[in-house]
Amino acid sequence: MADADVKWERRADAVLGVASAATLAAMMLITVADVVLRYLFAAPIRGAFELTELGLLVLIFAGLPLVSRADEHVTMDFIDRVMPARARSLFIRFVHILTAAVMFALAWLMWHKAGKIAAYADTSQSLGIPLAPFVYFMAVMIATTGAIHVWNALMGAAAVHRRTATGTAGP
Repeated sequence: MADADVKWERRADAVLGVASAATLAAMMLITVADVVLRYLFAAPIRGAFELTELGLLVLIFAGLPLVSRADEHVTMDFIDRVMPARARSLFIRFVHILTAAVMFALAWLMWHKAGKIAAYADTSQSLGIPLAPFVYFMAVMIATTGAIHVWNALMGAAAVHRRTATGTAGP
């Protein structure tokens, strides 16, 4: 793998990793502040639950490409243990392509849903935060995950595992 590819991948991982970490930290701070204000001063933070929900959305969908790139999804390897190495490699590539197809289909559906949400100008209930940007973000992250699975299929399982073993995957 070229040095420029590794730098680009590390930057992308860092951006998504920092966004995820910052979102998680903000969610924790909001929750702690809400609990303290609620029980000590009977003054909860208005919309704290909404902010936590939206933060969780960002956290999950920002982390999805990271997990896929590092090939760290939960897997069951009872089938590939009995397969010859060549068949296993083809099977893993097939699974990546199938996963990519599902991700692209979901991204397309999510993008259309975001368009409808934007047309209706839907907002969160308490704070009136527009929801369409969050749904567009979901669609982009799902599509990014699909592209990563295509890349993993092209690289092959051995290259993906070599990449994660050398520490070039993950923040």
